[in-house]
Amino acid sequence: MRRLIFLSLVGGLGLAALMALGIWQIQRLAWKEDLLRTIEARIAAAPVALPETPVEAQDRYRAVSVSGEVEAAELHVFWVTKTAETGYRIISPLLTEDGRRVLLDRGFVPAAAKERARATGAAAITGNLLWPDEGDWTTPAPEVDTNILYARDVAYMAERLGTEPVLIVARSASADSDVTPQPVTTAGIQNNHLQYAITWFSLALIWAAMTTYFLWRSRPKSEG
Repeated sequence: MRRLIFLSLVGGLGLAALMALGIWQIQRLAWKEDLLRTIEARIAAAPVALPETPVEAQDRYRAVSVSGEVEAAELHVFWVTKTAETGYRIISPLLTEDGRRVLLDRGFVPAAAKERARATGAAAITGNLLWPDEGDWTTPAPEVDTNILYARDVAYMAERLGTEPVLIVARSASADSDVTPQPVTTAGIQNNHLQYAITWFSLALIWAAMTTYFLWRSRPKSEG
């Protein structure tokens, strides 16, 4: 009898824990889907003027429209496109009409075009503010001599180019015909909570089946 009680207790607690994890992932799924809808709405919203003092918490993904001068200085961020083409994102200073200098992610060029001269000067930019969450302790350090970065580190790029730590990712620009814009999207934001929920509920089902089996095997045997 004690064995049955022990198995029932362990089985019940394990099942409850696995079910709780599955339910938590369903809740996380709802939260993530709501977040993605909010981000997508912000990305697609009508562009506004560049905020005077952008704040990441409230301005991330905000659509903006800016006119000014694209300067010749560049930083090249190593990039691989969705079609597996390797190349670089071109980051340049943008001198706005009101005298501010901010970072502009002009878009993508193939590796063979890294050292080509690109159009500069007057431009009207429509894009989105972004504070990229890229790189970790495994990310290589920037190669200053060859001008290659491996993540869009806003603070680092701003220091190198002498701009505000503000990045606009262009989705269209009047001056660029030799750079392919790489607009901000939600494609890179992972949403695996449904798969996680299915995994936890599947484990709960297996756990329940195993518990039932062991309880059946441990039941008292009738004599005769």
